[in-house]
Amino acid sequence: MSTKQEKIQNFDPSQPGLAEASIFGLPFTADESDIVIVAVPWEVTVSYGAGASDGPKAILDASYQVDLLHQDFPDLWKLGIYLDEGPSHWKANSDLYKEKAAPLIEALENGERIADDRELQADLDAINAASAQLKREVKERVLSWQQKGKKVILLGGDHSTPLGYYEALGTAYANFGILHFDAHMDLREAYEGFTYSHASIMYNATRLPQVSKLVQVGIRDFCEQELKEVQSSEDIKVFTDADLKKGQFEGKTWQEQVDRIIGVLPQYVAVSFDIDVLQQWYCPNTGTPVPGGLSYEQAVYALNRLAASEKKIIGIDLVEVAPGEDEWDGNVGARLLFHLCGVLAKNNGLAVGDRVVLGD
Repeated sequence: MSTKQEKIQNFDPSQPGLAEASIFGLPFTADESDIVIVAVPWEVTVSYGAGASDGPKAILDASYQVDLLHQDFPDLWKLGIYLDEGPSHWKANSDLYKEKAAPLIEALENGERIADDRELQADLDAINAASAQLKREVKERVLSWQQKGKKVILLGGDHSTPLGYYEALGTAYANFGILHFDAHMDLREAYEGFTYSHASIMYNATRLPQVSKLVQVGIRDFCEQELKEVQSSEDIKVFTDADLKKGQFEGKTWQEQVDRIIGVLPQYVAVSFDIDVLQQWYCPNTGTPVPGGLSYEQAVYALNRLAASEKKIIGIDLVEVAPGEDEWDGNVGARLLFHLCGVLAKNNGLAVGDRVVLGD
């Protein structure tokens, strides 16, 4: 059997990725890979657009066409990146409980009280129990990879999926912040009765004792409850899209704004990247689109700046990629995921090579 070094020597990164291989067409096993991506195809509580549970599969399919010579991280592929597709019951349970959630959401939209309907209340209880079980299983899965020395990235699914991931990070880091890229604050408490709603992920995350700071970037949609949550906490800092653009229009450079964002983070940082922080033409099928947003280049620059800073990136999740009839969402998601792998690797001192400089 070939060693990892022999595979590196015999693999041609200029050719299309190997379809029978893992993500990005790489030939490495899980044991040979420095980075493991845990896919969580789950979207039970979505109340608007659907499809996030199909995001990991769309990203995997698109990943085979990603050129492996990354300008910022030219040797990234040599580290090995492996996709853990997760147990089959995650997707099966997502489909099952999403079907149960639809009548609940419809009843709430019609002004009904779930507690007045015994059957609906039973379904709500079952959904919350299944979501809690997913959280526990994600935590255990991530911990198992961390114990093998892997750098772990979580790939959703909707934005409810990383909570168990944050709990796993909390077993190694007693104090860390979350740098949250998103169009939404996700600070609603038990949105629509769902304890682990995608709209409640940051509310739930900030209740973890290890999470000492939440820094939100690109926000452009929030409710009164979420605003009160921000205003009542010294540990939440929000950089709305409107404020960032206002600063840009009035002469602040993106570098200045990014450095200010990084400056308020604690030493240890987990990055949560909801694809809908980007302008919608990058993710036309994401579940809850909002006008405005960051460009892909702005996001990449901010991530690179963080990677080169003195902050320590302890984890990254990418969520809410939902495929459409074409491959565009998966294509953007795959390329962003590859970049996120490079950001995590570089910041953690793994050998990714020197940036390729073309021209002056």
